[in-house]
Amino acid sequence: MAPLPWRRRRPPSSRSNRAWQAPLALALVVNLAALGYRLTEGWDWGDCYWMVAITLSTIGYGEVHPLSYSGRLVTALLILGGLVVVQIAIQGVLGLSESGYFRRLRERRFRRWLNAMQDHVILCGYGRIGQEIAQQVAREGVELLVVETDQERREAAEQEGLPVLVADATLDETLLEAGIHRCRSLVVALSSNAANLYVVLSARGLAPRCRLVARSDSSEAERKLRLAGADEVVSPYVSGGRMMAATALRPMAVSFMDLLAGSDCEVEEFLLSSDPADLGRLNGISLGELELGRRTGALVLAVRQPRRQAEAGLQYRGSSYRLPDQELVANPGREQQLEPGQLLVVMGSKEELAQVTELLGPALRSVDLMSS
Repeated sequence: MAPLPWRRRRPPSSRSNRAWQAPLALALVVNLAALGYRLTEGWDWGDCYWMVAITLSTIGYGEVHPLSYSGRLVTALLILGGLVVVQIAIQGVLGLSESGYFRRLRERRFRRWLNAMQDHVILCGYGRIGQEIAQQVAREGVELLVVETDQERREAAEQEGLPVLVADATLDETLLEAGIHRCRSLVVALSSNAANLYVVLSARGLAPRCRLVARSDSSEAERKLRLAGADEVVSPYVSGGRMMAATALRPMAVSFMDLLAGSDCEVEEFLLSSDPADLGRLNGISLGELELGRRTGALVLAVRQPRRQAEAGLQYRGSSYRLPDQELVANPGREQQLEPGQLLVVMGSKEELAQVTELLGPALRSVDLMSS
């Protein structure tokens, strides 16, 4: 029985391999012609390849040395073979470009670069909120990866020099490809509350220890995002309104972080591990006993106490449910004790904060820079 017509077709990958045959044929012609000049004229290899170059390119500066009859025969064969092979090679390269080979090559290089990223921030969505987030993260010198599907927003991010992964952030494979297990935090700033919720659910299931920050447009969306596993939920409208009110009442206090941004001081959040074994000798020790200020020069601004298990349930407030607020101890005294799950807000220079990181050691779960 005769084979079916579709069985005679080559797979698409073999067409790309066939396109590379023309450059290989050109290389063969060049080397054979150089070998011909070497055998017939006895020139050194530099003169042989130079003669091949000026012949194939049709520049024709002149013969390197006077040619014998055999050398002229080699030149004639080179001209005839070169014209054919060069044309085929050009068509082959154009065929590779049209088939998207070079685009796929760039994508493979980009994905290899993604696999090497460590301690970066993943930003899902590059709208107006996402653009402001990207500027603040870039100002702190932290690597940022943008996940976006919109063509215009992708081009806007690339114009700012940001790497962009063109994929759907709600898919698990996209988050894995973006390096969710190696990232510093994941910021979800999509325009849809439903999409934000879906990303948070997927991210929390894939990386339980990843820090998730999500955007919401309502208190209802905030409640659901926190239930889905978001560590922090920010509403641009609520935050903007609070900022404007605070600016009208306490302008100097609001601009405090802006003043810090222009100085050598920074404010970082040091999240302690929730496992008492990780704290070791630091578990239950007071700030006075730790002598963090004397040993590092940094200043502890506040301590956020871990949420108690008994309080972990939802509380009814007004017309909606929400998680209870965690206790924040501002300007803690020397008697303040370290506990698993605490968050220390510390101010100091980069060198001082690095010493704090070294001092706390295995007790740390994560270190995050507070932007202005």
